[in-house]
Amino acid sequence: MTRTGFLAMALLLSLCACKSKDSAAQPAPSVTAPGAGGDVGGGKVAFLLSTLQEERYKKDQRYFEDAARAHGLQPFTLSADNDNARQLSQIEDALSRQARVLVIQPTDSAAAGSYVAKAHEQGAKVVAYDRFIPGADFYVAHDSYRVGVIQAEEAIKATGGKGNFVLLNGQSGHSVASEIARGYHETLKPWVDRGDITIVVEKNHDAWSPEQALTTVEDAISKTKGNIAAVLANNSGMARGAVQAVSAAGLGDKGIFIAGADADAANVNYVCEKKQSIEVLKDIKPLAEQAATVAASLVKGQNVESKSRQNGVAVIAVPVVLVTAENARLLAIDSGFHSASALPACAK
Repeated sequence: MTRTGFLAMALLLSLCACKSKDSAAQPAPSVTAPGAGGDVGGGKVAFLLSTLQEERYKKDQRYFEDAARAHGLQPFTLSADNDNARQLSQIEDALSRQARVLVIQPTDSAAAGSYVAKAHEQGAKVVAYDRFIPGADFYVAHDSYRVGVIQAEEAIKATGGKGNFVLLNGQSGHSVASEIARGYHETLKPWVDRGDITIVVEKNHDAWSPEQALTTVEDAISKTKGNIAAVLANNSGMARGAVQAVSAAGLGDKGIFIAGADADAANVNYVCEKKQSIEVLKDIKPLAEQAATVAASLVKGQNVESKSRQNGVAVIAVPVVLVTAENARLLAIDSGFHSASALPACAK
């Protein structure tokens, strides 16, 4: 079976199994994308990423640019290196280059609202990518709320719904971190209210730092004298910090539940080695391709179907998938998401 076939099957199962309980989301009709209509005509599209320094984002760039060209667009990519001022300068640069659509992964979601105003003043449209932007024309993202729900549900199963939990959240004010954390709290609430689960530490981490997460887990271990049942991390990097802290404290055999998201190679390998409990796969290819499709529709003036809105912005949600030791080979290797050589423990 091809990579597309494996992931399509996994994503279909994910969609059938669950539906986000996003209270902020509400049904929305199809949206007509403004534009001149007709052929794309080689429309320029800017792909503005917060960073290219992390493992996954070079894949975002490649998949987006390939898909955009397949739609007849002229894509170009700029990276802000997590610098707000640099991203603002790049927005202005993209508009000066006559980009008709800006697909933006913001360095700061709240501050990015000003980008929309600048773009609209010059007749360009904005697609928020991976992270929410107030006032954007569309928001294309993984179902971050569902990431939190999956991690919390699996933690409850593994711990019997009892014990001390540590929540490692990403950058403060980051829309993805906020949605994952909302998934945690809404899922864990009945157990917390009964006193069966205690959230002993919950903390945000600048730039989603694995090093800061390691320190947070070390502090939690000290605070509880090693009595930790579960650690839920917003991303793979912070989960690696948790694994390192647990191992360094000599608690690796205690069965502490550790969850991450993004399915970085090191973490999926940890899952197969039983050092980490689960990962949540946020497949990059369908996310980037969906963003390119929305951008092309905006340039053409075609309808874009959206089933929900977040704070007034039409949302295109891409499903996420649970990765365990049992299905890691299927989802991560056989699908082509990672090479077998990158996941030696899973390739056996």
